[in-house]
Amino acid sequence: MDCNEFRGRGKDMIEYICGYVENIETRRVTPNIEPGYLRKLLPKEAPDTPEDWESIMADVESKIMPGVTHWQHPRFHAYFPSGNSFPSLLGDMLSDAIGCIGFSWAASPACTELETIVLDWLGKAIGLPDQFLAFKEGSRGGGVIQTSASECVLVSMLAARAQALKRLKQQHPFVEEGLLLSKLMAYCSKEAHSCVEKAAMICFVKLRILEPDEKSCLRGKTLLMAMEEDETMGLIPFFVSTTLGTTSCCSFDNLPEIGPICQKFTSVWLHVDGAYAGNAFICPELKYLLNGIEYADSFNTNPNKWLLTNFDCSTMWVRDRIRLTSALVVDPLYLQHGYSDATIDYRHWGVPLSRRFRSLKLWFVLRSYGISGLQKYIRHHIKLAKMFEGLVLKDKRFEICNEVKMGLVCFRLKGSDKINEKLLSNINASGKIHMVPANVNDKYVIRFCVVAQNATEADIDYAWDIIKDFAEELLDTQAEKETELQDEVFELLERKKKETLAQKRSFFVRMVSDPKIYNPSIAKALPSTRRHLTQPAESPENPITVQPPAHMSVSRRQPPSFKRTASWISWPLAFLFQGISEEGAAGTIRFRHLDTKVRLKAAGKSPNNGSPSPDGENSRSPKRSPVSSRRGSPTNNELQVNK
Repeated sequence: MDCNEFRGRGKDMIEYICGYVENIETRRVTPNIEPGYLRKLLPKEAPDTPEDWESIMADVESKIMPGVTHWQHPRFHAYFPSGNSFPSLLGDMLSDAIGCIGFSWAASPACTELETIVLDWLGKAIGLPDQFLAFKEGSRGGGVIQTSASECVLVSMLAARAQALKRLKQQHPFVEEGLLLSKLMAYCSKEAHSCVEKAAMICFVKLRILEPDEKSCLRGKTLLMAMEEDETMGLIPFFVSTTLGTTSCCSFDNLPEIGPICQKFTSVWLHVDGAYAGNAFICPELKYLLNGIEYADSFNTNPNKWLLTNFDCSTMWVRDRIRLTSALVVDPLYLQHGYSDATIDYRHWGVPLSRRFRSLKLWFVLRSYGISGLQKYIRHHIKLAKMFEGLVLKDKRFEICNEVKMGLVCFRLKGSDKINEKLLSNINASGKIHMVPANVNDKYVIRFCVVAQNATEADIDYAWDIIKDFAEELLDTQAEKETELQDEVFELLERKKKETLAQKRSFFVRMVSDPKIYNPSIAKALPSTRRHLTQPAESPENPITVQPPAHMSVSRRQPPSFKRTASWISWPLAFLFQGISEEGAAGTIRFRHLDTKVRLKAAGKSPNNGSPSPDGENSRSPKRSPVSSRRGSPTNNELQVNK
């Protein structure tokens, strides 16, 4: 492709991009494909011969776009904004055309110097202290563009580790460096980005993750207790990573409390991660959230999130660049040049050697929009987030789970985590809008972030309508399932009740037909091997005499001195009550199916001296049940019930 063809194809590409941006609403937010879909559509090997441009662009639309998640879509509300704008695209296009690799000033002076200048511009707009700016008199600090916030955290931790090891090596020159390294301890909040944990893994240092308060904010007292505890255990605090605008709920760690605590310990590096919210500090009304930055050793924010600059562009500032570069300097002869002492070589400020001309697109954005234009853009997003918060608060079925200070709202249906998981799953599966979850105060919440550059109030209303519709459908389905479950439980209880009643009736029939079941006097007198009388240890307080029926022989009668303290019996009790005839006799009776004991005390002689029996001459049926007898005036027998 020569310049003439490039002019034509370039114009076509611009048209395609403009058509994509203008009509992005007609596309599904997330792709409806399965893993491996593209492998089936493309050849197994690269083409041997050139292909025409038209067929390549046709495949873009037919094969690539069906698998794209459209981050610039007005219905995309996941994660954080993926910054983009036409000035940024054009700046990146020019950077790619220049194609310089700016690892040192000599490799491309403009690439290095523009980065230093643009970082000072942005640092001043944010409100960073003068010590972080490269061109302030007496300053040893400065800014650099890294690939991502993860790289900023890693580089800061590497610098802090090198500083700590250098100091410890001076104090303990004969101790192996590996042993000193094993003593280093870093700290962050549970709400900090996962990149802090990954950085600790790369640096081979310990990391202690601390619990935030109820507002997901790391407090100074929590940090102080942890650091003092670790010091008593022989560990050495060396690095603290704080966050202004956490990923889960956009909470803010308490820098005014944390900063002074870090200064109480020797050589503790304090890093502040403001990847998303840090961009908003260009607005004067939001600068209060930056309070405490004067204690920090390094700070980063991502213009590729919320300053309309496309990825990659993560800006980082340090208070002392020598402390940073001393940890990363590798200076082979082929990279040296005659101006090393008078200039900045950004290859010493990060992990990679090769560096793109990324400052060019940021320069285009800052000049095209101005600080006032970027402030307007950020304020508009915050206004839309507040609007969404208001819609959620009006619906009593939902609750807000974070303090809405930026463009992120965390909300959930009142109820279990499962129902919120199901709600989000249903919404995302529809492809109408896209959101992601988070864990806030041990609750599953749904994150709604205003993302699109030209988002409108209509977009917020549309998203809320979708959320409400899916919530109503889910709640209705859940109510039906609960009703069905209640019906099943009711039927089960009714069945159990009927079975229990049938069992009681069966027992009553057997009890009446066989007096041995409930009359212990008869059971004792009969020559059966099955006894219903229990014979535990004697109790002198409760002796009773059991008389066999009059018609039985004396040899089969029990001696008068036979004692018993408890007996298993069942209702009715009339026969037993009539069987206690001796003066002063008493006994304790236990019910077979109730955890109850009845103590019988004889008040006087019964008119019938014999033991009652349905078969004997003296037998008679009770005119009423013992229960009704107890409800009336007491009979000759007193009943004491003990449970």
